[in-house]
Amino acid sequence: MPNPFLSDEWMAEAKAIRAKYEGQTSKVTQSIRVNQVITAAPFGDGTVKSYIDTSSGDVVMELGELDSPDVTVTTDYDTARKLFVDQDQAAAMQAFMGGKIKVQGDMMKMMALQTAMPTDDASKAIAEEIKGITS
Repeated sequence: MPNPFLSDEWMAEAKAIRAKYEGQTSKVTQSIRVNQVITAAPFGDGTVKSYIDTSSGDVVMELGELDSPDVTVTTDYDTARKLFVDQDQAAAMQAFMGGKIKVQGDMMKMMALQTAMPTDDASKAIAEEIKGITS
């Protein structure tokens, strides 16, 4: 059943999808710890804090925030959804150039992450299943 991106229900379903493919994806080749501040969310108080941590070689995404992140990315909900769910790199670049994505920290690591993420069949299947659970 589709749920709003980054809602508690969505996170639980996304974790279950990742767990289903555990050990089947290629390792992430770039270690990066990213805090995300998502504004204008259509639930809660309108701001969601989450993080991505690839230091284990796997993509770990959780609600909350990391101590000492490499990068903090702040953007609005719609842009975050286009970037993380739709994986629309053109929309992400347009949003960045338009000032909708603010990055604090190691910009080089953030840019390296784009090419370090696995693109194997299992990773593609995870991305498609996550699209399917997102309203």
